[in-house]
Amino acid sequence: MEKHITLVGVLNIVYRSFLLVGACVLFALAFGFGRLMNFLMRAGSVHPDEIPYEILDIVPLLLVMIGGLIFVVSLAGIIGGVGVLKRKEWGRILMLVVSFFNLAHVPLGTVLGVYTLWVLLNNDTIRLFNPPAQSAPA
Repeated sequence: MEKHITLVGVLNIVYRSFLLVGACVLFALAFGFGRLMNFLMRAGSVHPDEIPYEILDIVPLLLVMIGGLIFVVSLAGIIGGVGVLKRKEWGRILMLVVSFFNLAHVPLGTVLGVYTLWVLLNNDTIRLFNPPAQSAPA
């Protein structure tokens, strides 16, 4: 089970690192959305009458909100992955929470989420993360 725990930690750190980059791309799109729309309008690809102004106001806000959620969960996943690699109980619990978010990312996140849940909810893993307390010498 040791190899599975290490693999879960590493895979989650790598997966969440890629999603962290994706969140940064969403932030960049949100902050550059106005310039992108101006460029497309000048190029003739998009006519100003075709797009309601309300949409132009809402899209950057949605991109920032979605990017922020992905950023926070990815950061938590990376921290949890490090905790799992160090065999810390808080890391296991944090990874269990993040794994439920992974389940929504079909197909890779779902596979990783199921694998992580299978490994971290295993009785052997729970015993590794919670060793029995040793009694004090009398």
